[in-house]
Amino acid sequence: MHAGVSRPGATIEAMRLLATADLHFDHPRSRPLAIELIDQINARCAAGDIDALLLVGDTARGDGDSLEAALAMVRFAGPRLFVAGNHELWTLSADTRHLLHAELPRRVRAAGWRWLQDEPFRSPDGVAIVGSIGWYDYSFAPADLGIPNRYYEAKISPGVAERLEPFRHLVRGDESPAAMQIIARWNDGRFVRLGQSDTSFLDDLLAQLDRELSRAADARRVVCAVHHVPFPELLPPRHGAQWDFARAYLGSGEIGQTITGHENVSHVFCGHSHFPMRAHIGHITAINIGSGYRQKHYEVVDL
Repeated sequence: MHAGVSRPGATIEAMRLLATADLHFDHPRSRPLAIELIDQINARCAAGDIDALLLVGDTARGDGDSLEAALAMVRFAGPRLFVAGNHELWTLSADTRHLLHAELPRRVRAAGWRWLQDEPFRSPDGVAIVGSIGWYDYSFAPADLGIPNRYYEAKISPGVAERLEPFRHLVRGDESPAAMQIIARWNDGRFVRLGQSDTSFLDDLLAQLDRELSRAADARRVVCAVHHVPFPELLPPRHGAQWDFARAYLGSGEIGQTITGHENVSHVFCGHSHFPMRAHIGHITAINIGSGYRQKHYEVVDL
């Protein structure tokens, strides 16, 4: 095994972490690629130089058993760390808050994985790994689209609202003409039932993340794994108005501000946008893993 976690008493060189995200194991187009990636990860882990394994959200939606099927395919005897994404909260039957705070943690732990959001990881050599689903507050929405916030709250674009009777009340004449041509929906609006606003949900999650990062203040370094994008530098390039509507839901700069308030954070991993990006934010190496429905990636870092 690689020096660090698995050999008590050995000289500590580094802890080697393998991280991936957005397996989307329940999606028919994504599943074969996810299986191929898991096979690659299993082969890499079998080589004996990986100390911990991290999934950073959107492994599979909450309904059904695809989540357990994906987790069971991973063959690794070391620490297996799990962070939820927005797709884990997709359900047609359960209350989302119960799913996030009770059902999903139980299922993930039963599968032999650590529910990182409530149980940060500490290695013997002083590395802490802290996780959060993160969320969005529309702060990444491009102002030049001319879309009022009520549309982002409803997860529906002006062009769709104008065409669908249940959403027509959103059309009030203060939209830009270009905004009325945008046809897009964000499916969290159909499958996630928070019982609170997106911004207050994010505030609750950031308060928890800040507490856990503060508790790790004595760690020699901290890795922060958050599914949603925490820094604008990790956003994908703009790609036309229909796609740009979705930027409102990719994350929040508030996540990044919470993280950068802790000096011993050395690495940040995220996913969600399906576009690989890397940036240096002060002393932090920030990595958007960039897996999506058509391609899969993983990252290995020495800590």
